[in-house]
Amino acid sequence: MRRVRVTAALGLALAVTLPLTGCGSGSGTGGTARVPEGWSTLDTDSLSVGYPEDEGYAEQPAAERSGNNAAVALKVEDGIRTGMVSVQLDFATGVSDAAGAAAAAGAGIGLGTTRRSTEDVRLAGPSPAREARRIDYDFTADGRENTPNRGTPMTGVLVAGVDSSGVPFVVRLNAVKGAVGEGELDAFVGSITVK
Repeated sequence: MRRVRVTAALGLALAVTLPLTGCGSGSGTGGTARVPEGWSTLDTDSLSVGYPEDEGYAEQPAAERSGNNAAVALKVEDGIRTGMVSVQLDFATGVSDAAGAAAAAGAGIGLGTTRRSTEDVRLAGPSPAREARRIDYDFTADGRENTPNRGTPMTGVLVAGVDSSGVPFVVRLNAVKGAVGEGELDAFVGSITVK
């Protein structure tokens, strides 16, 4: 049976979530978001988002990631994927605002998921593309595709909106529960710039 090792480093590494209104440097300011020192960025046509490279996250090559994802960064410990940041673009039709994007993205978080909260957020970038919605949720790992053992408590957050060209986007973080604190989530949110 595989064992999941949760370390303090994982907590920092998973500082990859999205901001509440007014939280995080650079969120809600227009312009470009602040990416913490030691982090790198996933850059797509619709947005850029930071991930903690200095804590072991690494960008997944395009040839290895799912065709549904525009960009991915993974945290892998002992062969187990304990954290994942992903960006999906143009994932829904008929979506024209953050509420619609969040409804479409939220429908895809899966059975057995418990929603903890839904909040409106403001990201860095041009208005009205800055408007987005954050959904926090909990679930259990299924043990498939190099994820933690079946039944391991997990947490997730997604931020959904529409970029300045009208393309819907969703940014997700899934991680072992307890490895991510609110301050770390705020840092992640503060690293997102919508284009």
